[in-house]
Amino acid sequence: KFLSKGLANIKSTLDEGVSRRIFTTKRVTEILGRISPTTDLSRLVNCQLIIEAVFEDLNVKNGLFRHISSIVSEDTILASNTSSFSISELARAVSHPERFIGLHFFFHAAKNRLVEIVKGDKTSEPVFDNMMQFMQRIGKDPIVCHDAHGFVVNRFFVPWLNEAVRIYEEGIADIAAIETAACRTFGCSMGPFALMNATGIPIAYHAQKTLYDVYGAFYKPADKLLQQMNANSPWEIKPEQSIDWDIYLEISERLSAVTMLVCGQILDKNICTAGDITRGAGIGLKWRKTPVNIFNRLGQDRVNELVQPLLQKWDLTIPRRMDTNSWIPDYISVEKYDNVGVLIFNRPEGLNAINPMVIDQLEKGFTQLEMNEQIESIIITGRGKAFVAGADIHFFVNHIKKSSVNEILDFTAKGQKLFDRIDHSKKKIIAMVNGLTLGGGLELALTADVIVALDHSLFAFPETGIGIYPGLGGTQRPIKRVGKNLTKFLIYSGNMIDAKNACDMGLIDKVVSWDEFGGLFENPHELTSAKKGPSQNWIDVDNFIDGKTVKNLLEQSSKASEWDWLLRKMGKKAPRALEIAEKLIDAERGPASELEYLEEIFTTADALAGLQSVGKVPPKYQGH
Repeated sequence: KFLSKGLANIKSTLDEGVSRRIFTTKRVTEILGRISPTTDLSRLVNCQLIIEAVFEDLNVKNGLFRHISSIVSEDTILASNTSSFSISELARAVSHPERFIGLHFFFHAAKNRLVEIVKGDKTSEPVFDNMMQFMQRIGKDPIVCHDAHGFVVNRFFVPWLNEAVRIYEEGIADIAAIETAACRTFGCSMGPFALMNATGIPIAYHAQKTLYDVYGAFYKPADKLLQQMNANSPWEIKPEQSIDWDIYLEISERLSAVTMLVCGQILDKNICTAGDITRGAGIGLKWRKTPVNIFNRLGQDRVNELVQPLLQKWDLTIPRRMDTNSWIPDYISVEKYDNVGVLIFNRPEGLNAINPMVIDQLEKGFTQLEMNEQIESIIITGRGKAFVAGADIHFFVNHIKKSSVNEILDFTAKGQKLFDRIDHSKKKIIAMVNGLTLGGGLELALTADVIVALDHSLFAFPETGIGIYPGLGGTQRPIKRVGKNLTKFLIYSGNMIDAKNACDMGLIDKVVSWDEFGGLFENPHELTSAKKGPSQNWIDVDNFIDGKTVKNLLEQSSKASEWDWLLRKMGKKAPRALEIAEKLIDAERGPASELEYLEEIFTTADALAGLQSVGKVPPKYQGH
């Protein structure tokens, strides 16, 4: 019965993927063919990884792990999907506890990219490294947290739910008003009561009860939460028509205060970093306004004011790390392996997009590795779906609207200076591209001596399609690899190029599988630039563009032409952006030349229209 229900749920999810054109029916059949449901635990004997996901009962979990430990080999990695129990405590039921680890997935596990990776006190480094790579390989965005009840996300999310019930219990507002205020404050599509209805009220209660048992009175479940669970019925949520500002403010500040107080406690215990809190909230909960965003918007003094009532009511002390410096997200991670340094873009909730904070952290990390005499090679890579998906569009739009384009110019100039340092470094620079590589991301990759890409990676210069042109070397550095004509093709078309085609063009040096990718971190020194000419299909593109100006191409009749698709694409780009890109490529005066036209392009109506259209219907560009 349970196996049939489980398979039906899996098939329903996959069928939804077909309707959304994520999967083909053939792919669904293949996936289902790889699933072997069973109630016979002895069939697990040859498994390499087993993830337990039974309900949150410590005795049940311990019994299961004792049984499994007696069946599988000592090399089998055992993991728990627990959302609340200590991994170190669970490991006591496992023989060879060094192979035990926490892998906490988030609802809906097939769709939600977040997973918390939790090391117990005996988890081995090889097991941890293996799971970090495996989670990324299956499309997850892992955050690393130390072993503590509730880990990272549930530690602040569950009290957020509980505080919403307390506000309702105290008669401050009805459920609909609390939902509205919560969604506005945290930028989420579902409020606390709707989320409890979706995931199950008993789950919320038991998670809060576990935190209460471990951490004390502040975490005590609200009486109405227990009552609602015992009533075995969902919360009744009525449509909210309007909400009084004072009530909205009280709800918003109460929910914010609880969330930030708990996050401060998390930071105090070094359970994770501020960046992990941001990634957890942004990816796992889909909050557009994370606790870190809210802290930095309100400021240290105001946040400390907001948490005072909680400190007094529950006899708590303020966390030591309720200061601005502790709440700076770590977007660039720096790692070292013998004589190899690694710079990792770790902002998957924003597709690793570049903004001033990212540039500052990249510069600091690069300087640290460049000055280390033991480091011979520096690898640049990303976490999540993207290597780097260009510059942060919101940064551009905000400053255009504020008429502070100088901020964009300063940001670009600083980025140019850093990219030039990377380009001319005496260390060997390897770009290990792990996914989507757009605009500034491709410009960064092109500063490397060698570019290696996973086979599913995609490359593009989309700038002229959003009203601007590449400004971090994109009109210059590709010329060294593919020549002027193919550089023009990349910028004029904005075409998304897969890894194989990028390699055939000569834009990158090597395409690798996941199996090969991990091994390159250990010994990248032997990697060399391919320095090969383009394949015949790219020679044909080169020949078509050769000798033609943007004006020639746009005026050329495309009827019955094999190049119709390219000409139509160019016709939808911002005219001034195309003209400037052409001028820069033809002159080939180096990346710094791109700075000359930045103020002009970012003050055009087309730039604002294009940048605001990302993810929407492209505008019709006016050429000014």
